[in-house]
Amino acid sequence: MNRTLLGFIRKELIQALRDPRMKFILFVAPVVQMTIFGVAISNEVKNIRLAAFFSPQDTVLRDVYERAIHGGWFVPAGASGAVAQDPFELIRADKADAVLVAPEGGFTRALGRGNARLQLLVDATNVTQAQSIEGYIQAIVARTLAADLGALPARPPIRFDLRVLFNPSLDTAIFMVPGVMTMLMVLTTLVLTNIAIVREKELGTFEMLISAPVSRTEVILGKTLPYVVIGMTNLPLTLAVAVFVFHVPMRGSMLALVVATLAFVCTTVAMGTLISTYCDNQQQASMGGFLFMFPAIMFSGLMFPIENMPASVRWLAFIDPLAHYLSLLRNIMLKGGGAETLIRHSAALLLLALVSGAASFKRFHTTLR
Repeated sequence: MNRTLLGFIRKELIQALRDPRMKFILFVAPVVQMTIFGVAISNEVKNIRLAAFFSPQDTVLRDVYERAIHGGWFVPAGASGAVAQDPFELIRADKADAVLVAPEGGFTRALGRGNARLQLLVDATNVTQAQSIEGYIQAIVARTLAADLGALPARPPIRFDLRVLFNPSLDTAIFMVPGVMTMLMVLTTLVLTNIAIVREKELGTFEMLISAPVSRTEVILGKTLPYVVIGMTNLPLTLAVAVFVFHVPMRGSMLALVVATLAFVCTTVAMGTLISTYCDNQQQASMGGFLFMFPAIMFSGLMFPIENMPASVRWLAFIDPLAHYLSLLRNIMLKGGGAETLIRHSAALLLLALVSGAASFKRFHTTLR
């Protein structure tokens, strides 16, 4: 690495870090966002607004309702026990997420006759929540019948010996925090690289760099390597929050995590540079970064499993650097890092970095003035 390139890197780091607000954005904001997102983002279904319509003599259904409320997953909604209200209207008015309706004559009496049917109205605009509500209510009804009537369910012919691996407590944070780490890493690399280069084009200083007696390679590396350094600096900060605040395990090799992160950071910096070659001002750069990041997050496997996607669009996940890095993070931190997974996803990231870097060099030569 020659003195000219070192001078470019030093100049870029000074320019990026001389503003105290930029230091806050680069190093403090990711820790704050990591903490907030880790607490807020959860796929567990809680605080379900439940109402129930039953007579005072319907003791079993009353016990079902009270057990549901006291279990911590449901909260009261509407005036339970009041028959004057319409259960359907209660859900349509968004005053309840689920409503239990006793059969005519009461649920307790129907149990005595042997033909008990309990109606459950569920707001299915959120499909995941609706499926969880059905499962919760079925489990609560079974426990209530066992406690009140001694009515145990029939013993199934097959019993599973279930072992939950890698996340035995089923803690959502352990699954979601690596995804938050991925989003923060791409924010501090791709977006900043993109905007930093376009800002110099917009101010006219990039033309001065190009006209200087330096090579095209030195200019590009001098503008991009500092953001690789900044991106790698964020790794210990976000990792510390994940491990010590949210208790996400670190079962794999730290070296493997560093190598995977370096491959990802190089890829996002190269893509940020490529996007900047198509932009003339910071407004276009911000929009270009958003147009890349929104589908990248959707296809990363953070919001929903990649396997759930139709085969016709699933291939997009294989050219999404976020999908590869998220798989690497979860594999290294939660499972210990299988060699096959490490090699496959790291190789994909390096290939994406090479393709993006080559395209950036070509675009730089033909479009930047």
